[in-house]
Amino acid sequence: MQPSNGRPRGGGGGAESSVDNHDGHDQAQAEGRGQVRYDDPWYDALASGWGESGGVGAPVPAVSGVRQEHEAPAVAAAEVYLEVQRSAAFQEVRSRYRRFVVPAVVVFFVWYVAYVVTATTAPGLMARPVAGAVNVAMLAGLGQFLTTFLFTWAYARHARLRRDRAALELRWDTQELTRGIRGGVS
Repeated sequence: MQPSNGRPRGGGGGAESSVDNHDGHDQAQAEGRGQVRYDDPWYDALASGWGESGGVGAPVPAVSGVRQEHEAPAVAAAEVYLEVQRSAAFQEVRSRYRRFVVPAVVVFFVWYVAYVVTATTAPGLMARPVAGAVNVAMLAGLGQFLTTFLFTWAYARHARLRRDRAALELRWDTQELTRGIRGGVS
């Protein structure tokens, strides 16, 4: 696997801790060693430790000098993502997603709450035997698992048939637009 953003991945066997591996994010050093930099637009700089203290009392600079020269393409790339987000194709994909997920979540939540409320307020009903040692509560509990698997299958099927192709086309278009901004480097 290729390291992202030029950072080495520690295996835990060396003297350095995983925090030390991410300390400073010296991109020039990473590029000097022949490693490929990967600009991830979804990379969370705060989660990586940028801007936090370097362990010696001095804060690590929030943006390294090498990173500043990539600021203009990053702003242009952000505009591309905003443009794609505002597009009709993206709104259609989000609409299809919401039209499936919101009702499914409501149905599943109502079914789950009904099971819990019935189990606590009507223990006589839930204890009613159905066949041998199997009672209504056991069947309803197994029904919870069954509906979880059914909703998962239905979600995957809906995504495959109604959203995946459009989302893949949006991703392709977005990659092409950002690649053009960065001069063919992705």
